[in-house]
Amino acid sequence: MSHPVVHFEIVGGGPAALRDYYAALFGWEFQVGDAVTEEVSRPGEYGFVGNAGINGGVGGGTGFAPRVLFYVGVTDVEAALRRAEELGGERVMGPARAGDFAVGHFTDPEGNLIGVAGQEETR
Repeated sequence: MSHPVVHFEIVGGGPAALRDYYAALFGWEFQVGDAVTEEVSRPGEYGFVGNAGINGGVGGGTGFAPRVLFYVGVTDVEAALRRAEELGGERVMGPARAGDFAVGHFTDPEGNLIGVAGQEETR
């Protein structure tokens, strides 16, 4: 697979309760910190989970709509977002950068929210 799924997110208005739920349900353990950008989750409310098969996170906070989202690994987030738009999708966010890591969100032609993520040169 040229572009694998590299991360997932579960977001909602009560991230601590969501983390408790998934910890009890699946035995996931979380390291709580900050997401790459405040557009993804409130600061200090993002719980990274590394024992779920692929890396993921549970976060959000007041004002964040519930969603489940996966991220596809790409080498150039901006280029991937542009290509998604060319093919009939719509950019929702990004690229948002933290150091040399970037993320972006787009909707496909049916309205499904998809993420792209990757290491990039600092611009």
